[in-house]
Amino acid sequence: MVSTTVKYVNMTDIILEPTNKTPRTTDDFVAGYGKDADVVALIELLFFAYRDFVSDPDQILDEFGFGRAHHRVVHFVGRNPGMNVAELLDILRITKQSLSRVLRELIDKGFVYQREGARDRRQRLLYLTETGRQLHERLITPQITRFEAALKACGPDSSRAFRKALFEMIDPGDRQHVLGLIGNAEPE
Repeated sequence: MVSTTVKYVNMTDIILEPTNKTPRTTDDFVAGYGKDADVVALIELLFFAYRDFVSDPDQILDEFGFGRAHHRVVHFVGRNPGMNVAELLDILRITKQSLSRVLRELIDKGFVYQREGARDRRQRLLYLTETGRQLHERLITPQITRFEAALKACGPDSSRAFRKALFEMIDPGDRQHVLGLIGNAEPE
């Protein structure tokens, strides 16, 4: 007997056996890209590196019901105490509405506080509370460890080369702005 009832099938319910049992290589992933194959492999490595780079902080953030937007706010306010909301919006390039929601949660839970500007009382200057500083430290510590291990494995001049590669990936029109935000970002 054949059933005519339609059943929803989720993609996770479909199991396909690979026809070729040989292990895949990076070359398999970039087949068809020709001269760009090496760059495509680097792009994919960047995706995987980023996934793992944020995995430790993601677990910590989950304890508080926070996400990556919260992480970025905590990071940049921690690195730039007294920055105003407009500066933070410029760095994060998210909507004012999104930032307002994230800031409200961080303020309500005691990680960030704001003060009026000394010259302009309409300004809202942002600071981490002691709890916020502790969270910032917890979030950045595994990332520092991961970076230090990677740079050590790459050799003594790797920090400068990696810094230069990251800097060159920033839109040319935004590089000077980024240098103003991150004092020691400029490649030598």
